[in-house]
Amino acid sequence: MPSIVFYFQVHQPYRLNQNFRKDRFSKDSSLKKLEKLYFTEELNKDVIQRVAKKCYLPANKIWLDAIDKYKKEKRKVKISYSITGTVLEQAERYQPDVLDSFKQLAQSGCVEFLGETYYHSLTSIYGVDRAEFKEQIKMHTQLMKDLLGKKPTSFRNTELILNNSIMEIISKLGFKAIMGEGIEHILPKGSSSNFVFSSKVASKLKVLLRNYKLSDDIAFRFGAGRWEEYPLYADKYASWIAATPGDCINIFMDYESLGEHLWAESGIFEFLEHLPDELFKYDNIDFMTPSEVVDAYPVVNQINIDDFSTISWADDRDVGAWLRNPLQHISFDDQKFLEKPIKKLGDPILLKLWRMLTTSDHLYYISQADAGPGEVHSYFSHYDTPIEAFANYNEIISDITARTLMLLNEKKTKK
Repeated sequence: MPSIVFYFQVHQPYRLNQNFRKDRFSKDSSLKKLEKLYFTEELNKDVIQRVAKKCYLPANKIWLDAIDKYKKEKRKVKISYSITGTVLEQAERYQPDVLDSFKQLAQSGCVEFLGETYYHSLTSIYGVDRAEFKEQIKMHTQLMKDLLGKKPTSFRNTELILNNSIMEIISKLGFKAIMGEGIEHILPKGSSSNFVFSSKVASKLKVLLRNYKLSDDIAFRFGAGRWEEYPLYADKYASWIAATPGDCINIFMDYESLGEHLWAESGIFEFLEHLPDELFKYDNIDFMTPSEVVDAYPVVNQINIDDFSTISWADDRDVGAWLRNPLQHISFDDQKFLEKPIKKLGDPILLKLWRMLTTSDHLYYISQADAGPGEVHSYFSHYDTPIEAFANYNEIISDITARTLMLLNEKKTKK
């Protein structure tokens, strides 16, 4: 019986203040007011409220109803989420009913919440030590316990960024499973993504790989009128799942695909409402969470991903979505440089602001990708051009760096 693992990434960044260059001279720039100077509260509030209305609230209701419908049946509806600290903070601040609906899902007993980096950051590829990566994971774990009453046992890194060093760290932190992209070149010969694997460098850590074709059939192709399978109905999709060989079929996607990227008018919510019923027409299908599936099925082989061959689920399935062009590398280096001085200074306000600037989206907006990936980058970005995104980020990261170094120098002088 193949098990279907539905996993959704829930994330919104703190978007930068595009008027920073002007506002820093005309508005309060004291430490306590820096967050409002660096980030645009109006836009962040607007995005959270819009996405809550179009995606989070209706999609959560559909899953809650499906879970409730089958709660007394032998085969239950089960799903999983990773929710970043940045989106939870903003939901709590601007749209608290979103947080309430995720709490309802947590209480259902049919939902698993995965570990993440609190700030959806690129700290997993900072270097050998990766101290900040570990800190953000621990922060996120505590947030899950505090807000949702759940301690994550499975982990998904930012945008499914994965390599051997990351797997080794995640295993040492006590997680039992990690998610990755099921790209062919990392798969053992003759295998597919539809099985449970283990890490070559941390054998206790199980690896679940995304079936990117079946995932993207919903996330990207569902509303594509030129697609040969359009329109996609729940019964057809269920037949594809039932005919797919393997132990586990891992359907991973951005939650915002439901209702925000694929508007309600596309029929996506009707598709979701009917999908469990259509799947359960097949005796060989059930739902499992990541932690359940790695306990239920044997490991078939090992996954080995050299650090120089790091993968993700974005663009060309490497780290190029954030580190392809020189402007992205400059921004990444400036961000990474600040870790030691800002921690040495020990100011909690500046430390939090720097962490908000580690969010991967800021470098994603600077991508100059062409064609398909470029269109996706443009859709997510609130900037007109990647150059504008770079200039905005560069001004703000330079400002916080100058403040940090100045305060460190003052601290040293006082001694």
